This record gives sequence, structure tokens and C-alpha cells, in this order.
Amino acid sequence: MESTQAKQFRERIKDKHRIVIKVGSASLVHENTGEINFLKLEQLVRLICDLRNQDKDIILVSSGAIGVGRKALGLSKRPDTLPLKQACASVGQAVLMMMYQKLFGEYNHTASQILMTKHTIIRPISCKNAKNTFNQLLSMGVVPIVNENDTISTDEIEFGDNDTLSAVVAALSGADLLILLSDIDGLYTKDPTKYSDARFIECVPEIDDKLYAMAGGAVSDFGTGGMVTKIDAARIAADAGCDMIIANGRDFHVIPRIMAGENIGTLFLAHKNKNFDLAYYIEHRKCRKDS
Repeated sequence: MESTQAKQFRERIKDKHRIVIKVGSASLVHENTGEINFLKLEQLVRLICDLRNQDKDIILVSSGAIGVGRKALGLSKRPDTLPLKQACASVGQAVLMMMYQKLFGEYNHTASQILMTKHTIIRPISCKNAKNTFNQLLSMGVVPIVNENDTISTDEIEFGDNDTLSAVVAALSGADLLILLSDIDGLYTKDPTKYSDARFIECVPEIDDKLYAMAGGAVSDFGTGGMVTKIDAARIAADAGCDMIIANGRDFHVIPRIMAGENIGTLFLAHKNKNFDLAYYIEHRKCRKDS
């Protein structure tokens, strides 16, 4: 895509109103210890509150419950059984929400918790209820904080990871922008950690099989999603009519820069598919596995 045209699409981001922001586990903890990075957490909340002050609807999809619970329970490594993961999620989710409520309250904003499973989407009644809940909360100026309900999920992370979950939330809530913040800068033609000739891709007008060939695996001990899952997320968002940006969450000040139309991260352009059925896609999709 020509740079002039890409710039025009970036300029349109300034007018986006309903935004889903996904924050990966690696962006919320100290890399060397796995402990919560309180400075970054406070920074994230402050920036979201500033967007709310601009009358933007914001939904935060926050990873980290299992990791936070793992540290709170004194475990030295990632839990490797489903019951242990669910126990860590139960402890960690409570800790995270306590901190989020406190921080949002300091900026005179209210946060709520929404825990979802795959069945929230594939069951028509629960899907309708979820839509209504999101719309009601957003109309009241509340910032919903979403995570998968790992405590009761019967499969290990039913959505695949929170990249997919954030795209589902964007589609469900009618968002017009999804920002995925992770430990990568965006999409490359090759894995930049392995190949010096890897080229950065600024804008993706259409998702095809060639993009999946570029995908690499997760590189963080505290993260679960690789590039394949991010492209899957972009596919859901784009079909639902929502633009998506992958950017590095190392510094959360990237959020207002993205909203100002700066050329940051990889922008996946929406191409609303009138035949797209979110429930059908989630129920019948074959989860791609990262290499």
C-alpha cells in the first residue's frame, strides 16, 4: 500500500470512538522477576482515563491473571496442569481487579469486571446478554475490564489466548478499533529475532495465507500468544468491521500516539464481511498452533 494512502487510514484513527485495548502479560510485569510493574499499571490506567475524558468508549482486555496468581502463590514457574492454572487464575484475577478498581477510582472513573468463556459467544442468549451488558456499561462511562474465565474453563484457554478474546470483544461490542499491545513491534516478513533481513509491515489491507507464513511463536515466558494468534485476531476484527493495530506495549504512551494517527505498529484494515458469523467462527474454527 502506498504510504500516502496508509497515512490517510492512520489519520482516521483520530475519529475512532469505541476502542478495545488488549494488554499482554509481558507488558504488566517486570521481565526479570515476573512481579507486577506498578508504574506501568498506573500509567496504563491514567492513559485510558484520559481517553475516557475525551468521550471515547474504552474496553480493556487484560491478560495476567494466571501469572499474577502464580507469583502470589509463590510458584517458581508457570503452572503445568489445568487445576493449578485455574487456581492461579482465581487468585490472580482478584488481585488484578483490586488494583484496577483502586487506580481507576483515583482518576474518578469506574471499572467493571467481565469474565467470558467460549460459551458466552456460541449461546445466543448469553451472547445477547453480553452485548447488552457492554453497551450499558459503556453508556454509563464505565471501563469494562475483560479476561477469559480461566477459573471455570474446561479447556486450556478456550479462545486460544487473549488476542483472540480481544477480537471477539471488539466484534461483540461493535468497536471500531482494536489495539493489541504485546512484546513485539508489529508484523514482519520474517522473525526479526532470527533473520536480519526481516522487513517491517506497516499496513495490511487484506489478510491471506501469505501472512500466516510470516507468523512466529511467542517469545515471552509470561505471554501465550504468538503472531499466528494475532493474525487470527485481525481476521475476526476485520470481518466485523474493526481496524486493528499491533504495537509494542513496552511503553504505554504508545496509546495516545496511536490515537493521534502516528505511524506506529502494524495496521490491519477493516473489511466488513456481511456473511461473518462470530458465533459460528468461534465454535467451528480450527485453532492454529504456533510453531
